[in-house]
Amino acid sequence: MSEFWLISAPGDKVNLQALERMNTVTSKANLSSNNKFLIPDLKVGTLDALVGLSDELGKLDSFAESVIKKIAQYIGEVMEDSKDKVQENLLANGVDLISYLTRFEWDMAKYPIKQPLKNLSEALAKQITQIETDLKSRTAAYNNIKGNLQSLERKTVGNLLTRTLADIVNKEDFVLNSEYLITLLVVVPKSNYAQWQKTYESLSDMVVPRSTKMIAEDTEGGLFTVTLFRKVMDDFKAKARENRFMVREFYFDEKELKCEKEEIMKLASDKKQQYVTHINGFLSSQQPCRVEKPFTQGETEGPLLRWLKVNFSEAFVAWIHVKALRVFVESVLRYGLPVNFQAMLLQPSKKSVKRLRDVLNAVFKHLDEVAAASIMDMSMDIPGLQLSNQEYYPYVYFKIDLSLLDYS
Repeated sequence: MSEFWLISAPGDKVNLQALERMNTVTSKANLSSNNKFLIPDLKVGTLDALVGLSDELGKLDSFAESVIKKIAQYIGEVMEDSKDKVQENLLANGVDLISYLTRFEWDMAKYPIKQPLKNLSEALAKQITQIETDLKSRTAAYNNIKGNLQSLERKTVGNLLTRTLADIVNKEDFVLNSEYLITLLVVVPKSNYAQWQKTYESLSDMVVPRSTKMIAEDTEGGLFTVTLFRKVMDDFKAKARENRFMVREFYFDEKELKCEKEEIMKLASDKKQQYVTHINGFLSSQQPCRVEKPFTQGETEGPLLRWLKVNFSEAFVAWIHVKALRVFVESVLRYGLPVNFQAMLLQPSKKSVKRLRDVLNAVFKHLDEVAAASIMDMSMDIPGLQLSNQEYYPYVYFKIDLSLLDYS
């Protein structure tokens, strides 16, 4: 399971024995994998400060989790790969998330423990807020590129009435720079090919004989050229429409077509440079987007993906430090001074969650008989603690869910 339970109990002899008993029972019954969770000797401060900090850390915990989930989702979108492949790239300090969590060590350099708890909380909040701000700005730029590219890509996959013609038409298909003549493009249903060949010259006066040819075809019909005098163009369009021949509003402009091709190539390149995208398939299938040197499979990371991976690690590490702070604060508020508690990290086994909870309740019920007796009613409002909207047990408890990718 990707769910972990971070718990703590008083560190006196009785409760250390209870922890050892819990560890033995849960291991033998294969209910969970357990690890000590080491929290350094932090500065306690005043009781009032701890009570206020409890509420602030609860909000910061939720905020940090939301930020790392956003980053994880963007990494998944960027990599356009399977969930397992993306999960391999979600690292904290260069290791997988479970390894980092089960071997957690407080980062003394980044978060000096001589500071007051309030300062540590504010430093973590500032760091996570800055990451979220940068994420918004970087993903906004990406979404703009992606939206523009998707808009152009859609134009290449429609039918002959709607799709771009930049990769279809050639200069030689048109009469250009003529004061009197113009070449039109007409979409003709497949079932009407014969009728088109018989009637196009007589749909209007001044149609150039034998001037039609099919230059493209899809599953629905063909794209034909026809040349006529400019002054009968409107009449020809009306008569063509009556016969189910649809004239495309298209006039050959070499510069405009070149710009369209270049825009698609530039957007594709921008997207690639920003983050990973399997763009070769698109480039190879779209004639206007050919590039002399296509992106190779090995070119996997653009600056956005690198930034996402680095800042996912930073945000995740900060989040687990927030969890550690919460355990410290709630343990001091719950168990009192001097500071003496033991924190444990439990990874429940599948289908053993209820049994594990029952074991913990049995082992630690002496810490809070009322809570143990009403364990099925998990919503309790304890004055001074931010617990009214979370599960409450005789022991300090916080859940850490590493299911960060939503593929629903």
